[in-house]
Amino acid sequence: MTQEKQEIAIGEGQKAPDFTLPADDGKKYSLSEFLGKKEVVLYFYPKDDTPGCTAEACAFRDSLSKLNSRGVQVLGVSLDDLDSHSKFRSKYSLNFPLLSDTDAKVSKAYGVYKEKNMYGKKFWGIERSTFVIDKQGRIKKAFRRVKVEGHIDEVMAAL
Repeated sequence: MTQEKQEIAIGEGQKAPDFTLPADDGKKYSLSEFLGKKEVVLYFYPKDDTPGCTAEACAFRDSLSKLNSRGVQVLGVSLDDLDSHSKFRSKYSLNFPLLSDTDAKVSKAYGVYKEKNMYGKKFWGIERSTFVIDKQGRIKKAFRRVKVEGHIDEVMAAL
């Protein structure tokens, strides 16, 4: 089976795949722990400490108090390891957990692990995507191929 066939295009109204991933704060997070308690903004980003990913993370950081006041948990996910996440979080004073999906298992489950092409070189990586997941574990809103500028406003509007 090719990697393209392994991708699952989950969409709005569908049950979000559960997961358990380690985070840079030393804990493990599972989607199921938030069921019945909080909505979750699960955002997938390509790489720690790159311009677009930094801008996106800082936008979530700067809006976290508004999100928290609405009962929302923000979780960032990339393929980077915990050491990379820890440095990224410290450098930009990020105030939410960064989850490490080094084997891309969760990224594949959400259909965001894609073949990419940069400067003529093909490689596999995360397509910037955000999922707003309701308290029942269903996808309330799916944002794919996210453009960073203005994205936090789209997320806030979807809540």
